[in-house]
Amino acid sequence: MIDYAKLGIAVFILLGAFAVGWGLRNRDFNDYKREVNNAAKAQEAKVESIQKQHELVKKGIESEYTAKLDLLRQYYANGVRSPSSNSLSSVPDPTKPTSFIPTNNLFADCAQTTLMLTELQRWYLEVAGIK
Repeated sequence: MIDYAKLGIAVFILLGAFAVGWGLRNRDFNDYKREVNNAAKAQEAKVESIQKQHELVKKGIESEYTAKLDLLRQYYANGVRSPSSNSLSSVPDPTKPTSFIPTNNLFADCAQTTLMLTELQRWYLEVAGIK
């Protein structure tokens, strides 16, 4: 006959080994989940910090760009004065097409475009430096 006591002890040992193994793996899995959650929170904090820095850089450059653009527009609105501006203006050339852009407006457009590009370069360099 089969000894039921030995069979019961064997089943008990088998179930105990299973429970210990499951408990160890469960503990490891919970540790892993905590690590992932901590890493996610740290990454979120880093992203939030970078976004705040980007906003500060954007606001600073935007306000400076607006001020410089206003100065440029004021400078060219007043007209660029040359030393020979004392003389009377000449009669416009009738051979020029009607779409001719006056020189001051062309200079103003070029100056605004140059300002825009230099500020864009500065913005890119500052944003690229944020880590």
